[in-house]
Amino acid sequence: MVQRRSLLKVAAAGGIATLVPWSRLTGSTAAQATEVAEPAHSAPFAHPMPLPAVLRPARRTRTSDLYEIRMRQTRAELVKGLSTPVRTYGGTFPGPTVNAWRGREVVIRQINELDVPTAVHLHGAHVLSEHDGLPMDTIAPGGERTYHYPNEQHAASLWYHDHAHHLEAENVYRGLAGLYLIRDPREELLPLPSGTHDIPLVIRDARVEADGSLVYTRPTDCPHMLVNGKERPYTEVAARKYRLRIYNTCVNRYVRLRFADNTPFTVIGTDGGLLESPVQAEDLLMLGGERVEVVVDFSRHRPGTSVVLENTAALATERPEVLRFDVTRTAVDLSYVPRRLTWRQPLPRPTVERSFELRTFPEMTINGRLYDPNRTDVTARLGTTELWTVTNAEAPVPAGRPDFHLWHSFHTHLTYFRVVERNGKPADSRDAGLKDTVTLAPGETVKIKMTWGPYAGQYLYHCHQLGHSSGGQMGRIDVVD
Repeated sequence: MVQRRSLLKVAAAGGIATLVPWSRLTGSTAAQATEVAEPAHSAPFAHPMPLPAVLRPARRTRTSDLYEIRMRQTRAELVKGLSTPVRTYGGTFPGPTVNAWRGREVVIRQINELDVPTAVHLHGAHVLSEHDGLPMDTIAPGGERTYHYPNEQHAASLWYHDHAHHLEAENVYRGLAGLYLIRDPREELLPLPSGTHDIPLVIRDARVEADGSLVYTRPTDCPHMLVNGKERPYTEVAARKYRLRIYNTCVNRYVRLRFADNTPFTVIGTDGGLLESPVQAEDLLMLGGERVEVVVDFSRHRPGTSVVLENTAALATERPEVLRFDVTRTAVDLSYVPRRLTWRQPLPRPTVERSFELRTFPEMTINGRLYDPNRTDVTARLGTTELWTVTNAEAPVPAGRPDFHLWHSFHTHLTYFRVVERNGKPADSRDAGLKDTVTLAPGETVKIKMTWGPYAGQYLYHCHQLGHSSGGQMGRIDVVD
């Protein structure tokens, strides 16, 4: 049963501060006084990296694949030798991957066996409003809801996660996230690495205590970096090309990823799927919610050697390693990255312009307002192209000081956008492709262009630093015919 009032009752009983540990997220002295336990000691590369489980349909019809997922508490080994309680989709951490095909509907029956309300949002999907997982359309403990996903969009690396208002940050932090890959026969014909050479990397931070408990706290107190649910693992690869689908599922942290030996890679896709043409790069800046697809050629490394993916945005108190690739064998490789990957129709000239200012202090607001599910902040006409100017109003902090809580990751539901300008200059390769999430450092301004559709209804735009959206940094947009 769906209960819109359940979250408001929770907030009234415990106060918003109990749902969003804002003092912990921002680094107050009071929060530091409560952090008495030491994080669990961990050695990098103690775990082999697993691949997320793949969910199998419970039933298939002529037009649809039908799934069932039970949200439940279980335990997982995030840090070697420790058992940690986590909230899961289907008992796995991260949740199971759903493989979908363009033009074929996916129907998922979500059953909530947890003791907290949930709402499931398919991030990056074009869906009807009633299946978008709006923050107040929650599934009460013991309840269930069936979501319909038409998949009438190009191939892309999506993900599903919790979106219950005031609870989404902690629910996602504790494990309610999984991958959803839309595949397209046209993309399958490209000579890109595929099959076992197409690997997802779900990257996120965590704080695991010595007793195995998972503590929801500010990112500056989260020294454990997980990949596919394991602390700084290793994986074996052949000396050939691999397609890596990289997800930043951190609740409140950005990462800067590079190979320790400066191994280059080719960016082939972002949030909305393949780029029109590949881009060469040596590092990636990613904030929560963003996805980047790259092709890495490990044939430049001899079998028996290793290369480490590291986070150059790690704090001085943290280890920079994220994942070690061990090159173990040679292999025949017929894959390659074509110079043209896809074609995207240009967006029309915008007829509406809007401006949005995101602030962290004194409250987490957009244009000075906290989210109110009963208030329409923007009304857009179906099929209209708009230009939005989005500004992070916070000032940069001195170099060397942690600033995770001052960054914003602006996300739109329902549609993709193109970044056309950053800080007064034309967008470069960092912002290439169709996006549903864009990163803003303190003081930055971006201009994004989108066409609203393909459906009318109630949707959201918000910061995907989920501690911010939990605190109210969201707006409601009604798309009308």
